[in-house]
Amino acid sequence: MKFLSFQKLILAALTISFFTACENQVDDLSESAEIEPVPLIHQYGYILNDFNVVRDTIRKGDTFGDILFANGVSQDKIMEVATKFRDSFDVRKMVVGKPYVLLNAKDSTNITQVFIYEANQVDYAVVDFRDSISINNRQKPVRYEEREASGVITSSLSATMEEQNLSPYMTDQLANIYAWTINFFKLQPGDRFKVVYTEKFIDDTIPAGLKEIKAAYFEHRGKPLYAFKFDSDSDSFEKISGYYDELANNLKRAFLKAPVKFSRISSRYNLNRRIKYYGYQVRPHRGTDFAAPIGTPILATADGVVSKSEYKGGNGNYVKIRHSGTYETQYLHMKARNVKVGQYVSQGDVIGWIGMTGNTSGPHVCYRFWKHGKEVDPFQDDTPFSKPLPDGLHDSYFSVQSLLKEKLDCIVF
Repeated sequence: MKFLSFQKLILAALTISFFTACENQVDDLSESAEIEPVPLIHQYGYILNDFNVVRDTIRKGDTFGDILFANGVSQDKIMEVATKFRDSFDVRKMVVGKPYVLLNAKDSTNITQVFIYEANQVDYAVVDFRDSISINNRQKPVRYEEREASGVITSSLSATMEEQNLSPYMTDQLANIYAWTINFFKLQPGDRFKVVYTEKFIDDTIPAGLKEIKAAYFEHRGKPLYAFKFDSDSDSFEKISGYYDELANNLKRAFLKAPVKFSRISSRYNLNRRIKYYGYQVRPHRGTDFAAPIGTPILATADGVVSKSEYKGGNGNYVKIRHSGTYETQYLHMKARNVKVGQYVSQGDVIGWIGMTGNTSGPHVCYRFWKHGKEVDPFQDDTPFSKPLPDGLHDSYFSVQSLLKEKLDCIVF
């Protein structure tokens, strides 16, 4: 009896320890089996977790109807969008290469419930087929961040930008800001720049490139040149937007320094030029030649009206523009012309492309400049500035300028 009681005691102890171990194991399993909640993905005004999401781009031959019909949307609904909502979203204007998103039902039908078309990085259209059809044009949230940069020219402005991992658009913006004061074909190693600029971000985190340069400092041949962006407020008597220097002088002249960006001068205005081919006789050159690859855009150097656009002898394809009663400009040897007689052009408009038509030994544009009917050297003539900043805006300008100048001066090269 004592032996049996002892066996029962051992069995009871083992049973208790077994269940205790099992309980601990269950507890451990319950703890380890806890699943982290799936994060909700918010985009386009929807929780994407609620749908089967399909992302694609418009391909050649795709139509709105083909895409939606292949994903279960009825022809009636497709037709309703294409006709009734054309003012809000014209399905005929979808562009090849643009992205679109399908939010499909999360069930066995997988029918598209929402169609989203991205017209660009910011703007998108939403077609919601649930219940009654609705169409909304929306924008992704955009954020601008102020940044600073600097660089020293080694070979060219664009090469320096690349070395500094800066946007190539910054090259264009700086060239536009200083187009009237710096000859960018003649930059010197050692020239340097500093900029305060804003960068654009979409959906808060996606970089979308350079927005604008707010202030710049460019040191060319040892000469410092400041530029400050100024936009007058809406309550001002005159709406102003442009770049001005330390003294509120407009950096913009009436004429660009050159009709081609990032080229080189291959032959200057020279009334005493002698050419070996003609026995060193004096053959005056009344223009300035800018060499550039064939097809490079040629720009109008100032606002004006096209007075001639034709092909003629040694000039080849050429355009002549009257800017006022005082000034005219002419552009020779174009591959093709982009303007017609009587057409008004603005400064910087593309009026043609570099070519080799007429008498020319290489691709270039011969740029000629008239003042009071007489051809002159535009690099020697004192071409006029644009309108100065009105006195009534000086206080506002200098208030903006002082803050930006302090930021520029603190940037190190």
